[in-house]
This record gives sequence, structure tokens and C-alpha cells, in this order.
Amino acid sequence: MKKFYTIPIFIPEKACPFRCIYCNQFTIADKIKSPSVDEVKDTIDMYLKTFPIDGIKKLGFFGGSFTGMSIEEQNQYLDVALPYIEKGKIEQIMLSTRPDYISEEILDNLKKYRVKIIELGAQSLDENVLSKSKRGHTVGDVKNASKLILKHGFELGLQMMIGLPDDTFEKSMNTAKEIIKLGAHYTRIYPTIVIKDTPLEEIFHEGKYNPLSLKDAVEWSKHLMKLFEDNNVTILRMGLHPSEGLITGNNLVAGPFHVSFKELVTTAIWKDIVNEKTKDINAEKIIVEVSPKAINYTIGYNASNRKFLNERFRAVSFTTNDGLNGYECNIYAE
Repeated sequence: MKKFYTIPIFIPEKACPFRCIYCNQFTIADKIKSPSVDEVKDTIDMYLKTFPIDGIKKLGFFGGSFTGMSIEEQNQYLDVALPYIEKGKIEQIMLSTRPDYISEEILDNLKKYRVKIIELGAQSLDENVLSKSKRGHTVGDVKNASKLILKHGFELGLQMMIGLPDDTFEKSMNTAKEIIKLGAHYTRIYPTIVIKDTPLEEIFHEGKYNPLSLKDAVEWSKHLMKLFEDNNVTILRMGLHPSEGLITGNNLVAGPFHVSFKELVTTAIWKDIVNEKTKDINAEKIIVEVSPKAINYTIGYNASNRKFLNERFRAVSFTTNDGLNGYECNIYAE
């Protein structure tokens, strides 16, 4: 299978009149102003020089509410992208936007520019969570926009956040189930973190909001990941992009941020698997056999699963088998 390579174009706060309780797009995107048309072209050319010829190249407009801009402004960016599609230098255009910024007119225009994937920032499909997060849209907006997007032949992405005000594990699982039911092809899972200069920071310091611990965020995401995988919804990302301000902690106040969040989640899934498969084994040595793609996750982040098994077995070996796929695993006792 060919590998996907994405050219990210960040357009922070370009059109969004709302200020969600957790949002500081200037901080997240590490940019203050939107890129000019020339800057977009230069960015595309720069990335294309680094991509292998046989990879599938995608151009993504992220960070803001793309379709909240006027049609004229949207077209300024799309006019730059279209020639790359026509010449076969880029295979796909994707963009992210709000559920309440979708209409027949907007979708007809995007179709003309051969946009393929539209991601909606759904964040939650619980009305109370949306209201307390000051999202400015309803569950009905998400459902209506999703139906329109699929009706016009686009691929649909629905992003979700966990740990928002008033959120619970059950509500997040229900959101995931609704995302599946709505026919989404893609999702992203973002644990809520408290970023400086946001309304969420204010209520955090007032003691009115507690973010998820990293342990709980991993635990929730473990179940979400399995649910999406079992229903053929591709997870494009899990955890916030590790911008410099988050890594250094300059912009991070509190919450479950980790540069390798997805690896932590996958490690947790494999810990459950090997724990279940070894619970009745009485031996000094075991061999854990998995697919080549799963070997690092099976051993675990910082070899945590190896250490876990070494508490019960004197010797633990890991090996690969090309005949195994996904979460298939063989355990041999010696």
C-alpha cells in the first residue's frame, strides 16, 4: 500500500467568530496570521521536494474554519491548489471546518475544486458538553452537515475531543458511536488540555474544571480506538500535534498532553492483550509472537509491556510472524 504524505496549511482563526472554551488557535498553530497565497504555494513546493515520488500527496487546510470564509477567500486558496491536482502533483485536498459552516452552495463550490475530504470539528455529540464548551453549534448541526457532505460525494471526517466540561467516558463512547452511525470515514481524537489565555484556563484556576489525567485519557482512548477500528473508521490523529509551546510547557497549563500519546494508547491495548493471553500460563519463559507492524507497540512505550511481563516471567522474548495481522498474537511457554 502506498503511504500518504500531507502538506499542512494552517489558517488559524481565519473565519471563526466563536471562542470555544478550550481554544487558542494562535497558540496551537504557532502562527499569528493566515498565510498569503504566495506562502501557500511556497509551502506546497517545499513539501513536494521532500516527498517520495510514489507516495500519495494530500494538501490539508487546517487550523480554522475554512468554509466560514467568504467564497471568494476560499477560492483564493483553492485556486492555488487546483493546478497541483490537475497536474497530478497532489492527489487529494482536505479541509477542516465547523458543522454550521456547511451548505449546498459551499459544497458545490468545493466540488468544483475537487476537494475530497471534509473534516468537521464535532468535538462531542452531547448537547450539554457542546453548550458548556461554548461551541456555538448543536448536535443537529453536526448531523445535518454530515448528511450533506456525504450526499455531495465527499469523504467525511468527524473530529472529537474527550474530557471537555461535563464530559464522561460514557458520553465520549456515545459520541464515537454516533460518529460511526453518521458514516464518517475518518476521525481524530483530541484529549482536552488547558492552554494559556483560554476561558478554560480561567475556570481551571477557579477550581471549576479538572482535566483528565494522562492515565484516564489513555484509558478512554483505548476503548475509542478499538471501537473505531472495529467499525472501519480511520483514526487520522490521536493527541494534539506537539508544537514547541506545548513541548516546553510555555503554553500548557494542565491536562493529558504527551508527545507520543497514540503510542501510549496502543501500548495499553497490547498490555491488555498479552495480559489476557498469559494469565493462565505457568512457566518461567515465554515468547510473544505478533505481526512486524505490531512488535514495537507490543513491547510497549519505553518497553513498559516487556517490564510488565518480566514481573511474572523470568524471561520474555518478542518475535514477529508475517502471517499475523492486527491484534493477532501467539504466546509460547517454555
